[in-house]
Amino acid sequence: MFKKFITVASSLALSAMCLTGCNQTTTTDNKSLDKVTIAEVAHSVFYAPQYAAVTKGFFEEEGIKVDIINTSGADKTMAALISGEAQIGLMGPEASIYVYNQGSEDYAVNFAQLTKTDGSFIIAREEMPNFTIEDLKGTDILGGRKGGIPLMTLEYVLKKNGLTIGTNKEAGDVNVRTDVQFGVMAGAFAGGEADYTTAFEPTGTQMEEEKTGYIVASVGELSREVAGDIPFTAYSTTKDFMADNEDLIQRFTNALYKGQQWCKTASSEEIAEAMQPFFNDLSLNDLISVVDRYKAVDAWCDNPVFTEESLNSLVKIMEEAGELDKAPVYNDIVNTDFANTAIENNK
Repeated sequence: MFKKFITVASSLALSAMCLTGCNQTTTTDNKSLDKVTIAEVAHSVFYAPQYAAVTKGFFEEEGIKVDIINTSGADKTMAALISGEAQIGLMGPEASIYVYNQGSEDYAVNFAQLTKTDGSFIIAREEMPNFTIEDLKGTDILGGRKGGIPLMTLEYVLKKNGLTIGTNKEAGDVNVRTDVQFGVMAGAFAGGEADYTTAFEPTGTQMEEEKTGYIVASVGELSREVAGDIPFTAYSTTKDFMADNEDLIQRFTNALYKGQQWCKTASSEEIAEAMQPFFNDLSLNDLISVVDRYKAVDAWCDNPVFTEESLNSLVKIMEEAGELDKAPVYNDIVNTDFANTAIENNK
């Protein structure tokens, strides 16, 4: 489904005028800024360094005004990128691999990594302080969209822990459901669907407050035990846009790196305060708790370099899921020049 959707999106983009530059805006002091639209795969505290880079003024320091749109899915994020609705996409790199393997000339190139493990949590219907992965035997769990990295990582964790994915629950199979869209999984679970679901923050915390679900385990922590670090979310742009806007991509990466470095040393309360304008429906205490959860699993990269070792970990998970036709060429879909320059410039 994901691959088919991207093919359609790519063909539609051929008739669209793809952006080769960005609109400009001005600040109150008449400073000219390049406006950049980021299409993010989800709106989550998982992306704390990005939001901190905005509110701490790091993007503005680099002459950029950021506009963030939530697409609720990597397929939709990639479609926004290819069509020119957004100049930069924040999503799982598996999306860029799918487009690359389809033979598209203007495929997406990853230039900065943001997170290094799965940011989702397993949600149960009741508090389970002694939860183990074995508790999923013979149950239904809402896993997400087929072909997406959250589902593939969850299934990888289950298999590597000796569980069988299938529909024979009496035999102990885990029925991983893909029939509920990612954006409505929490609501479906609250409405009685499945025994477990997965959710990113702040959704998990909101479910606990509403008493519709309880966080019992971190998929990121479980996946690190069996797969090591993985490039769960990264920034990408089309090959043509990158070629035409190298200075802009460099300045964007500079700002992101400042945000990553700031989050590396900031307290949970400081990070929560920096993000609060983007999550004004959450109390500061809730945000602090969420930040603590992501700190506990070491979710955020402290620099934007997307390594080949990291890509290989993702490829291994995709191969296990049966979603990979062929492994991508690292230097084709990853460009570390901007990340390395950002690090050098900030010494």
